[in-house]
Formats: sequence, C-alpha cells, structure tokens
Amino acid sequence: MSATLIDEGEQASLAQHGMWITEQMGCGGRVYHMPLAIRFDGPLDVDRLLAACHDVVRAHPQLAAALAERDGVVRLVPAAVPPPIGFEDATGFGDAGREPGELVDRETSLALDLGTGPTARFTVFRLAPERHLLVFVAHHAVFDGMSKDVLVRGLAAAYAGLPSPALPLTYGEAVERENARVAELLGDAAEFWRGRWQDRQDLRLPGLSGVSTRAAEGDAVDFALPADLAVAADKMGVTRFELVLAAVHTLLAAYGNEDAAVAVDLSTRTEETRGHIGLFVNELPVPAPAPGGTFAEFAHSVREELRATYRFREVPLARAVGGVSPRTALTPVSVSYRRRDGSAPEFPGVEASVDWMSFNHAVRGTLHLQVVDAPDGVAARLQFNPLVLDRAGCETVAEHLLALLRALVAAPDADVADLPLPSPAAPLARAEEPTPSARAGEADAVPYLAEVGEIWREVLGMPEIGPDEDLFDLGGHSLSITQIIAKVRERMDVELSFDVFFDEPTITGIAAEVARLREEAC
Repeated sequence: MSATLIDEGEQASLAQHGMWITEQMGCGGRVYHMPLAIRFDGPLDVDRLLAACHDVVRAHPQLAAALAERDGVVRLVPAAVPPPIGFEDATGFGDAGREPGELVDRETSLALDLGTGPTARFTVFRLAPERHLLVFVAHHAVFDGMSKDVLVRGLAAAYAGLPSPALPLTYGEAVERENARVAELLGDAAEFWRGRWQDRQDLRLPGLSGVSTRAAEGDAVDFALPADLAVAADKMGVTRFELVLAAVHTLLAAYGNEDAAVAVDLSTRTEETRGHIGLFVNELPVPAPAPGGTFAEFAHSVREELRATYRFREVPLARAVGGVSPRTALTPVSVSYRRRDGSAPEFPGVEASVDWMSFNHAVRGTLHLQVVDAPDGVAARLQFNPLVLDRAGCETVAEHLLALLRALVAAPDADVADLPLPSPAAPLARAEEPTPSARAGEADAVPYLAEVGEIWREVLGMPEIGPDEDLFDLGGHSLSITQIIAKVRERMDVELSFDVFFDEPTITGIAAEVARLREEAC
C-alpha cells in the first residue's frame, strides 16, 4: 500500500496526544524542534534537491500534518500551512567569519505550529559555488531519531531519481494497531509500574542548584565514548546501550542518589513502521538496584529491568499510573541511545555529510545524555539546563562518566567498589513549605461544583471524587484533560485553557475558572 495524504479524522497516537497537550500548556516550544543538517560538496543540482524534498513530503505525509482536537479527541489533519521548501543564497557567509552552524540555529529557532503548520521545513543554503547546506527542522510530534535515517535515505533516493518505496500501511493504520495493543497491555502495565514508579524530584549532581523536568534553554558538553566500548560490552554479555545505562546508574548512586530512575527513550517501531517518518518513541523510567558486586553483574540487573520494560514500551506511563502531570521529562535525568547502520548517503555527483546530532539549544529536563552509536565511533552529548546546573558541573559529570567507562574497557570484570567513582555530591537545600492560604476564587466556584464534578466523574469513570482531589493523582492524563475541556465547552459554554490544569487540577479549581470566565463574558 502506498502512502496517502493524511485523512481528516485519523486519530493521533498516544505519544502525539501527550506532546500536543504539553505544547498547549506552553511547556514545549524549541525543545521539540529536531534539526538535521546535510553538507554537500561538489556541483549540487539545487532544483533537483528541492524536488527531492517535495518527493519526501509526498511519501511521508506526517511532515504535512497538524494536530487538532475534535470532540475531546486529538486527530491528525492536513496542515493549513505546508512545510516550506526553499533556497537561500548565503554565499560569503563563511568569508564573514560566520559558521554554518549559525544557519542551523536560525532555522531551529523559527516557529513550528502543531495546530496549523508548518510542522517541518527544508532550506537549502548556497555557501559557495560548490558548497551547500540543507537544514531540515521538524516538530518531534511528527519526527523522531530514527526518522532522520529514513529522511536522508529518502532524499538521496529521490535525488538519484529512484521512486519512493511503498509503505505497508498508513500512519493512521499504524496508530490504530498500536492503540489496540496498548489497550490489551494497560492492566498489566499498571501492575508492572505499581511497584516501580516513584515520582522522585530529588537529585544530587556536582554544580546542581535545583531540579527541573520542564523544557528550558539548554547548553551542551560534547565528547566521544571509548572506542573499545563494544568489546567490553561483549565480554560482559550486555549491549553497549545497557553498559552505558548501567554506568549512568552507577554514577548517580556514587553522587548519593538512592533508588534513582533514569528515563529512557524506547523505540515503539515495528517491522511495518520501520520505513515511516513519524513519532515512534516512548519515554519510560528504568530504575535499578544499588550497584554492588561486579559491574558486569550490576549491568545484567539493569539489562533485566530494561528487558522487562520492553514489553510495555508502547504504553505511556501516564496511562498506566496516576500522578504524572504533563511535562517534557519524566525524570530529572534521561538518556537516549540510537544505533545507526553507518551507511553513508549517496547523492550522485556530490559528497554529502550529515550532522546527526544537530543541537536545538534546549533541554527537556535537568540533564540528558544523547548517544549516537555508529561504526565510525560513539558520539555523546550531555545536554543540561544552565538555570539549575552550571557548565562546570556538567563537564565534571562528563569527566566522571568517561573515567568510569574507560576503567570498564580496561577491566570489564572489575568490582564496582574498585572503579574510579566520585564522592557524593552535596544535597540540595530543602525548600520551605508554603503556608496554606485560602484559594482565590474558591467561593465563586460553588455554583459550578456539581456540574464540573459530574463531568470529572464521567471522564474518569469514578462514582465519587472529592472537590480538592488532584486530577493526576486520580489517574488522569492528557486524554482526560482534553475530554474535560470538550465536555465543559459543550455543556457550560466555556473554553478552558490548558494552563488551569497545571495551576489547580481539582474540581474546585476548574469550577473557579469557569466562574471567572463567565464573569469576564458578562
């Protein structure tokens, strides 16, 4: 079956729905902008490359899709503004002492709109007569890490005049099948996470002054992982990813973090969706026991936990447990690890090189480790929030991680106690609890408490809900918010903002907001 344009009414995936809610609450922005840069050396046919960009969009209509709420359900719709595909003559840009990376930063900073489009853009820059740069930027809701490989292969094939391969199913069909699998697994997933998930916001790191699980402007420290990491992993009987994840857990424990979970990006792709551009990833927490014995033994315990989590990799955590409010990071520390097959893109007549780790200068939590594993080396980047973690602290974390990995390469059978681990980091000062005070507008909420309460009971499927019970503690999630807003709009003729569910996610808080909006309308 060949790909078709997005049909009006195809349901968005659960991951897209969660990301849409986060954007509606003003917590996304640039952190969801995913840039990719391809440099061309040689006599590039610009018109041919621009035509290839159009071909890729036709083959992968996710890039021309938007998200819209219809009767409490977020659906895929054709974007009112399609992906801009353009050319700009930047000859002399380098002669002026400026770096091509500035063009990537500029394009990444431009707005992407999930509601109207564009959700992606392509710009070809001429830097010199035989030097060009293609900068592609897409919203994460329609693009993930593995989509980068699909995009580059598609561009190279289209530039060479080859037809786009037929996809076995549309994105909408893939979402239907995934949602069905999630529905079957939801009960088991809830049981699985009940004894594992703790929404811990405490953290110890060198140079840390606070903790964040919200998007912010970010900075980064780049480094390369040891070349013989694969050899050490093979000797331990784990993958390189499992070794790195175990090393991160070991480092966090050395800093004084007990029972810390690290959120990991897990691919939800199947054989049928391997060739799709889109969002096929789910962030899930991976806890680990206290490191002990040999590191190899500890790495195997992390491997077992990770493999157990794989069964539920398509189930968003917020759907399985309560108390998870919309955020850009599940835990303060997170990891993404992507293996590439290493095949170089072939554009006839020119040499092409890809920056697979173009940085959007944003971070989704406190600290995020990004790793791209390719045959020519394992590149790593620690992205950090400079508002709560200073650069010197992040550089120290990078040095400690590298020292640990180098020691493991040298002695894969080493005991944890014999590894070069840092001393515990100082704990953060505990913030004072705010003095309870009467909520503004609580008295105004009274006339609307019954009707809002009825809507909550319908959406959450509960016979009784207290007026001050937290939506997320009750098991509410992004879909619950969308349905509540839709029902309040239909029955009470009021359009709630998503922000109110951050500020006061209770029946009393929503009823007070209804009162305020009705008073403003008078």
